Amino acid sequence: MPSTQENNTDQISKLLEINNLSVHFHQEKRTTVAVDQVSFVIGKGEMMALVGESGSGKSVTAMSILKLLPYPVASHPDGEIRLEGKDLFKLSENEMRQVRGDDIGVIFQEPMTSLNPLHTVEKQIGETLLLHKGLTGAKARSRIIELLHLVGIPDPESRLGSYPHQLSGGQKQRVMIAMALANDPKLLIADEPTTALDVTVQKQILELIKELQTKLQMAVLLITHDLGVVRHYANKVAVMKNGRIVEQGSMDQVFSSPQHEYTQMLLNAEPTGAPDPVPETAPVLLNAEGINISFTLKKNFWGRPIKSLQAAKNIDLYLKEGETLGIVGESGSGKTTLGLGLVKLLTAHGKWSFEGQALENLDQKAFKPLRKNMQIVFQDPYGSLSPRMSIAQIVEEGLLVHAPELSKDERTQKVVEALRDVEIDPEAKDRYPHEFSGGQRQRIAIARALVLKPKLIILDEPTSALDRSVQKQVIELLRQLQQKYKLAYIFISHDLAVVKALSHRIMVMKSGSVVEHGMTKDIFGRPEQEYTRRLLDAAFS
Repeated sequence: MPSTQENNTDQISKLLEINNLSVHFHQEKRTTVAVDQVSFVIGKGEMMALVGESGSGKSVTAMSILKLLPYPVASHPDGEIRLEGKDLFKLSENEMRQVRGDDIGVIFQEPMTSLNPLHTVEKQIGETLLLHKGLTGAKARSRIIELLHLVGIPDPESRLGSYPHQLSGGQKQRVMIAMALANDPKLLIADEPTTALDVTVQKQILELIKELQTKLQMAVLLITHDLGVVRHYANKVAVMKNGRIVEQGSMDQVFSSPQHEYTQMLLNAEPTGAPDPVPETAPVLLNAEGINISFTLKKNFWGRPIKSLQAAKNIDLYLKEGETLGIVGESGSGKTTLGLGLVKLLTAHGKWSFEGQALENLDQKAFKPLRKNMQIVFQDPYGSLSPRMSIAQIVEEGLLVHAPELSKDERTQKVVEALRDVEIDPEAKDRYPHEFSGGQRQRIAIARALVLKPKLIILDEPTSALDRSVQKQVIELLRQLQQKYKLAYIFISHDLAVVKALSHRIMVMKSGSVVEHGMTKDIFGRPEQEYTRRLLDAAFS
């Protein structure tokens, strides 16, 4: 597609040029094609978005530019990558180290795992300056403060001694950007830089990258699985599927008249629709008044708390049979803490009842019989599924605890029924979690909760790690299951598009408190609080 790929770079000198790049992975006697004949050009000062679902080859392409693939497991049978005309594949490892630090900066997807938890902010940025610029002492500190100020860290001098765990998600990502910019790179590779962030922080980070690109006249390769997030930021876009670029062009061109059916699918992958209305006569399942949850931050010599954080403050809520209550808010707002407290996975104070039975005074032993009716699905389906257990064993586990009277054949039948409910082939029940995609793993996690025939499922960010198209499928599945079994959901998320498609009512939380609560159409159509309006603006602007 040379005519398309060049249309935005005719008047712009080329910075990065990739021609017919292929990447193969070799495992035992099997060869997998991860990238197949990929070509594109990024001009100086230009931002290009590389978009596609998980496994499409985006990150492998980026790691090829940096020569960071696990060689010789990975190989390049075809193609070339040129930076300002220089063939990167012909450079030695020492020469590539200089390119990585000086010419190309990179921001990785998860700042918490990319930053060293044992080193301060100053040491981690300073290491880059020492290796590539030889800066130490006062000169290095001055440059670090300048970089932190550049990326919008308030009072940067006070953050020099901070460790990663003392920073918010957005602050950690800003530190990663500061490290990537330390040596004034010509190209910044941003690999899913906003995936794990709240919508407001996501918008701030993207606007920061765009602002820095313009200010520093730096080229940016922005890698993402969400076509919507790049609409207002990139100059052009390339869409990848199964290792190939299926369409590329200017952002306006691709958004206004997408040619490939896969691009059209990605653009239409926003969760849509609404749940079926709840009958007015539906009974109240869960009722809670004055829920408070706090964490001890510091104890005195005798072990008594002297400093605590109140994560949930005097929260009231109710939930009817077949109803979904969406709980939204930024990280640290108390959403997950509240959900865990309601099912006694954290210590909570207040009054709450399930089907009229008071829960606040029940110990874990007395509460155990109720757990089969109050299940939870966690954010990371891979982390919450044991890699050593087959799918059948994972789904069956709850039955062994809560229905020990069932025979093995009866348990197997219930496992098969649960897998069919979530549209997983029961023939796959003896396979293991790593053999399934992210969306399939989340369906298995839902099946594990569903097999006990609960009346309430708490869904804690169940779609945040999934591609938009898979998110849409999971939302449609949850609506079908709710209609079939009259399930009640507490749906915890920072993704307002997903919450809107699934929830009857929405509760907005900030700093442990409820700032707004109402019907979904009212919250989205006529938000009363400035905080709610800011969340909506970040999600849909």
